[in-house]
Amino acid sequence: MSQRNDPDGSRLPIKLDSTSNGEFMPVPLAPEHHQANALAAEQAGLNARRLGIGRRDFLVSACGAASSLLAMNAAYAAAGKRGGYFDVPPEAALEPAAAEASVSGREFIFDVQGHFVNPTGAWTRRLPEGARPLGGFPTEGCAAAQLGGNLDRLQCFGPDAFLRDIFLDSDTSLMVLSFVPSTREGEPLTIEEAAATAAIVETMQGTHRLFLHGRVNPNQAGDLEDMERLATQFRISAWKTYTQWGPNGESGFWMDDDAGLAMIENARRLDVRNIAIHKGLPFGPRSYEYSTCADIGRVGKRFPDVNFLIYHSGFVTDKPEGPYDPARTDGIDSLVSSVLAAGLGKGSNVYAELGSTWRFLMRDPDSAAHALGKLLKYLGEDNILWGTDSIWYGSPQDQIQAFRTFQISPELREKHGYPEITPAIRAKIFGLNALKLYPVARDVLDQHLGRDAVARARENYRNAPDPSFLTYGPRTRREFLNFKAWGG
Repeated sequence: MSQRNDPDGSRLPIKLDSTSNGEFMPVPLAPEHHQANALAAEQAGLNARRLGIGRRDFLVSACGAASSLLAMNAAYAAAGKRGGYFDVPPEAALEPAAAEASVSGREFIFDVQGHFVNPTGAWTRRLPEGARPLGGFPTEGCAAAQLGGNLDRLQCFGPDAFLRDIFLDSDTSLMVLSFVPSTREGEPLTIEEAAATAAIVETMQGTHRLFLHGRVNPNQAGDLEDMERLATQFRISAWKTYTQWGPNGESGFWMDDDAGLAMIENARRLDVRNIAIHKGLPFGPRSYEYSTCADIGRVGKRFPDVNFLIYHSGFVTDKPEGPYDPARTDGIDSLVSSVLAAGLGKGSNVYAELGSTWRFLMRDPDSAAHALGKLLKYLGEDNILWGTDSIWYGSPQDQIQAFRTFQISPELREKHGYPEITPAIRAKIFGLNALKLYPVARDVLDQHLGRDAVARARENYRNAPDPSFLTYGPRTRREFLNFKAWGG
């Protein structure tokens, strides 16, 4: 099979690397991660020869993904990390039917956190002469990167790449386009540009596959007033805000401060009652306390007619997740404590979202088991939302395959009262829970998604798939600082 991307098969299908979404400093890989990648690369060559196929063809297959997950299991277990594991049978590395049964599926997948950059947006016209934003990010296989202009390579991270990575190279059915914190003048993606991309998909007869957030920083002049326009002119499905962020380095805010309350009351008045709030993954020490979830239970109890979607679930990268600790003031424990203190149990109006969180947890099965176990135990299986933060992590297919197979160990389930992750729980998290918040017409679900133009294009593409297995976000401190400097 002729492959445009990575013909030598040097990239692995499960992308275990240091990539960040640009909101937190990249965390270098630990020895067990290097061991997992080395073992996966070694096994790819051996298994390809056993099956009599090329290395790249093996890696693109379901066996390639299964083999990589098995290598991660082995490396993690050797490092003493046995609290969770990818439930893949050994024969899946060589038997296509076993691999398909493990890493493939037909779940309805609704990703509530996606991003891309507009390569020709107004933000690029404010860059200094000679600037090369995202200059260190990988662009192999992207023809635009070979052009002479400093900004041409941005095409590699624009809507075309987004549509390919999300709707062709992954099993995602629907996605919400979200936004990063920024000044009103410096948005890398405006609401108009996001709406235009959603329209492109629908022009392809792709039904209504993209939903939109409306970015609101209520502590920034003009944003509260602009909520009316966002709600009336665009099909806003939720609001997106960042409580740690403040314009010009100013302080953040709590959702029950004056600014936060004004935003909530506007959302109620405009009848768009989903508010997505970035919590966790702090930007740095400034206003750190506002990145925690201390205010979430309070506003959840005060406004039962509003849904509070906690993006990243309060997760932080610098401390591992363990059993619930009521004394801990950050991480997922801060979300659990806030909800419990407010008397909000399972099935409340507070939801935990997994964008970047699950991707990072794939590096540590112990933290993954505790994080998912706590969310299931205290918020409930109906209140966890699937998100991936792609395209910063490239196609989300590897995140999907890893989540399809992940299981909490019996020992941790018994010790801490965590549930087994069943197919029914996965189906809820993958997409059914999001349907309660982002309603989709029944005829779209039953008829169009399975056979619209996007579905047909995906089916045809998968006769000869050619995924890049690339990530696009910053992977080093230097790339991260460059990304932030250009308004990423």
